[in-house]
Amino acid sequence: MQSWSDIAVPAVPGSGPPLRLFDTADRAVRPVTPGATATMYVCGITPYDATHLGHAATYLTFDLVNRVLRDSGHRVHYVQNVTDVDDPLFERADRDGVDWRDLGSREIELFREDMAALRVVPPRDYIGAVESIGEVVELVDKLLASGAAYVVDDAEYPDIYFRHDATDQFGYESGYDRETMDRLFAERGGDPQRPGKRDPIDALLWRMARPGEPSWPAPFGAGRPGWHIECAAIALNRIGPEFDIQGGGSDLMYPHHEYSAAHAEALVAGRRFARHYVHAGLIALDGEKMSKSRGNLVFVSKLRRSGVDPAAIRLGLFAGHYRQDREWNDEVFAEALARLELWRAAAALPSGPAAQDTVARLRQHVADDLDTPKALAAVDNWARQARDYGGPDPAAPGLVADAVDALLGIRL
Repeated sequence: MQSWSDIAVPAVPGSGPPLRLFDTADRAVRPVTPGATATMYVCGITPYDATHLGHAATYLTFDLVNRVLRDSGHRVHYVQNVTDVDDPLFERADRDGVDWRDLGSREIELFREDMAALRVVPPRDYIGAVESIGEVVELVDKLLASGAAYVVDDAEYPDIYFRHDATDQFGYESGYDRETMDRLFAERGGDPQRPGKRDPIDALLWRMARPGEPSWPAPFGAGRPGWHIECAAIALNRIGPEFDIQGGGSDLMYPHHEYSAAHAEALVAGRRFARHYVHAGLIALDGEKMSKSRGNLVFVSKLRRSGVDPAAIRLGLFAGHYRQDREWNDEVFAEALARLELWRAAAALPSGPAAQDTVARLRQHVADDLDTPKALAAVDNWARQARDYGGPDPAAPGLVADAVDALLGIRL
């Protein structure tokens, strides 16, 4: 699948400190310790609707990770999937009277446009579930052979499920107790009431073909993938086990990330799927979590069409820490616009205060678990001094502009 156009990232003299990120599984901020090439997998969209600010907050979080890793001297092999075959896509296509493939293609293209406008550095591998069916079939076959998967006793639809206890460490990522797992599994796409399952929270690997649904051939019967196995297969086949970072929104922690890790770990015994599990907080609108059920989604494409500068969207979302559930409202937006105006005015000056310390603080803060509130404050201080008092250094405005672009993705 085609990704969006590459984003030019300026080179800034020197390099930043090593990145530290909060690891969900360890419940602590730890150093990220990649080799020359850092590896990162971030779960992508199910393309049944446009990119809203909750999506944007997640992908901007991992764009920061990408940029900080590059600034500290690493190449980055970034992989992102697209769940272009799934029930929500079929349901929306049926509602709108369109072919699910046409709907998916339209929304994927809109997502690409939104990501390019937001200046998100594209993944090296951008992979759809449909194009990875063969990889999923191979992985399901191996899980069946190993005993980690089983076929339900259903003569009509003998679906294939993953034994959640197939790995000794299942549950280490989220740390949830069984009661919480049961509740969230039911709320987040699971099927605990499916007859024939050995345990209510065993996850679907392969759904046998039903009338009116797309299906693909497999040695165990034609059908289509479950949700979690898609990410396990794509990650294993692009960056392998024990990659550096698996990322997504906090609502993916369980069951999605817990199961995609377990699927892979059941075949790669004793290995942790990712060294770091990183999750971004959710975005609320005027106190209510953004969701399609509430009808309060704020779409990036609509903001762009209304003339909103995508840089202001970045600044508004960076005003809070990435791990926090946070608000988008008129006040946040107004502050972002004012900040952008201040920064651009300062960057356009013929000279300004020396900026090396500001760039060092900016680097320090974003490398420290993506502390964007402190990073924005560091640039604010320099910009106010430049606006109010000027400065003797003609290179300073350009240096700050390059650093803000390279590390925060905001072109001044």
